[in-house]
Amino acid sequence: MTRNYLIASFILLTACGGELLVGQGGAGGAGGGGGQADESFPLACDPLVPSFCGFPFPSDVYAVDDAETPTGKRVAFKTGGLPKGKDGHEQDPTPWAKSDGFSASSALVTEFPGATAAGLPGVSDIGASLEDDALTVILDFETGERVAHWSELDRSKQFDEQPSLLIHPAVPLRDGARYLVAIRGLVDAAGTAITPSPAFASLRDDTPSTHSSIEARRALYGEIFGALEAAAVPRDNLLLAWDFTTASRDSNTGWLLHMRDEALEITGEEGPTYTITSVDSDLDPANIMFRIKGLMQMPLYLDQPEVGATLLFGDDGMPEPNPDTPLYDIEFELLIPNIAADEPVALLQHGHGLFGDDDQIESEHFRTFCNTYGYAIFSTRLVGMAEDSEWIIEQLVGGKIDGLTHMYDRLHQGFLNNLLVMRMMSQRMTADPEYGALLDGSRRYYWGISQGGIQGGVTMALSTDIERSVLEVMGQPYNLLLNRSVDFTPFFTLVGLQFPDSRAQQHLLGLLQMLWDRVEPSGYTKYAYENTFPGSPAGRRILMRTAIGDHQVTTFGGHVMARAMNAKHLASGIRDIYGLEKVTAASIDEDVAVYTEYAFGLPPEPTCNVPFFVCEDPHGKLRALDAARLQNHTLFSTGVFQNFCENELCEFPELSGCSGDEDQDVCD
Repeated sequence: MTRNYLIASFILLTACGGELLVGQGGAGGAGGGGGQADESFPLACDPLVPSFCGFPFPSDVYAVDDAETPTGKRVAFKTGGLPKGKDGHEQDPTPWAKSDGFSASSALVTEFPGATAAGLPGVSDIGASLEDDALTVILDFETGERVAHWSELDRSKQFDEQPSLLIHPAVPLRDGARYLVAIRGLVDAAGTAITPSPAFASLRDDTPSTHSSIEARRALYGEIFGALEAAAVPRDNLLLAWDFTTASRDSNTGWLLHMRDEALEITGEEGPTYTITSVDSDLDPANIMFRIKGLMQMPLYLDQPEVGATLLFGDDGMPEPNPDTPLYDIEFELLIPNIAADEPVALLQHGHGLFGDDDQIESEHFRTFCNTYGYAIFSTRLVGMAEDSEWIIEQLVGGKIDGLTHMYDRLHQGFLNNLLVMRMMSQRMTADPEYGALLDGSRRYYWGISQGGIQGGVTMALSTDIERSVLEVMGQPYNLLLNRSVDFTPFFTLVGLQFPDSRAQQHLLGLLQMLWDRVEPSGYTKYAYENTFPGSPAGRRILMRTAIGDHQVTTFGGHVMARAMNAKHLASGIRDIYGLEKVTAASIDEDVAVYTEYAFGLPPEPTCNVPFFVCEDPHGKLRALDAARLQNHTLFSTGVFQNFCENELCEFPELSGCSGDEDQDVCD
């Protein structure tokens, strides 16, 4: 995943003085306000958590009623309630105002000064979150059911004296639904019970308050406390409780689904047209017959093709093609293996890594895989997370988190390009007079790795052409992945220059997840097998595969993605995973998603939200294993999920790179 943008990050750090700033804000934290309530809703700062403006988050106090949205809500942040950079940039709330609720996947965030993690349900004990005495509770208001989760104190800044409390749903919440959050029983380092804020104590104990917003919420909290008590969560010992509404399915997925359907109509049954710009046979004569580069003509839904672009919208509120530039050229690359001379080969679309490029398919392991098993591999960039890194860094350096909305806009175009490139390859390219006879357009598969594996969650949920895929070293949501990835350490260093308070950083992650849900798996994977999108092909089979101890994509994110698709757990002899039914290849006779893991002899992965960095990173090792390569081919060619590891034990300690002196617990 890492590329040259890391060098640029540290150059920028040097230009900015090269040191981390500390001590942002006081009681008001980011956005100021000292925790004082506004006179009316939506609030800028909620007095329930006076120590930091914006907490608890997400919360319906930052939304207004709107009868025209599917949820009856519309997010309406006030400028003063959003984190403000050290240089004074005020975040524009406009990008969030198009949402009719909050993320169904983001961590739920608040703060209790002095609290410890004692008694919290951890990532290794998710089942404890459903026990009657769990210290943290997520409750589905409509069904009354508790939601499995884990809770932790933010460790992303190791010596932070006021870490946020993070509550991570172990499964994506329902879209367009109301949820309640309750917290109780926290203690400080001396074992002394934490007490609630005066504002919440007033609600809980039904005592007067000087805050107008507290008085306005009396009836609401009568409803909240009643629902919690019905779920065996009494009000008398609560430290905090609040409610929030998740965004609707239409709010999260409507734009991209509309773009897919309209673009398919524009380009016709055969998909986009293309132009071949170069052909050579010099890449790898032992394996590759032709390396073909070309341009695909795609409908453009942005105001311009370059970085920093903005989605264009019609009167119906949906994205529309650019009237001045209705089509634009995007680059693609195709490798046809030598074995295609014997018989036509299957089509294999590749999803590239973080800020990667379509030429990643030129790697040796792809070339030999394709010629060994018979696949023509192709790729196009994921616009928005390809050549955008320098532009993203500029936004972070300026504290312009609101500016990142342009990245999400471009990602809509990037996903559209990736959805239609398979249609072009399987219809138009297979009819090419020069190269079409070498390709079998009836066999269409996807193999995404790292960012491409993450991307694959969206691609597979929306593709009308791909039935079988491998999503490798993948996970969701980004809100969970970023703190735990070594790839994003430079980005957090940049963020820290403008937002040194870790509470502000967690607030920002929650805000960005709301925008990311439209263009990352969290908005889509729960519809891969249930309540599927129109046009979904029958027979969809998805293999998800992770490497335990991955430095770049935590397996905990892989577990969340697997649970989102109600995946089976293909046994690999390593461990059980909460919420996933363990099966063997012989027991899988249905169209399902399957999750499996490989181990490489590393120490246990961190259970706190910090990157893992000891020994060698196993992130890129899976793709080169014979057992994994054969597993791919077997799924693609037969639809069977199978474990090909020796004795069905997928452990490869000889590849650990460990010396034996590594710290066994980086969270200690």
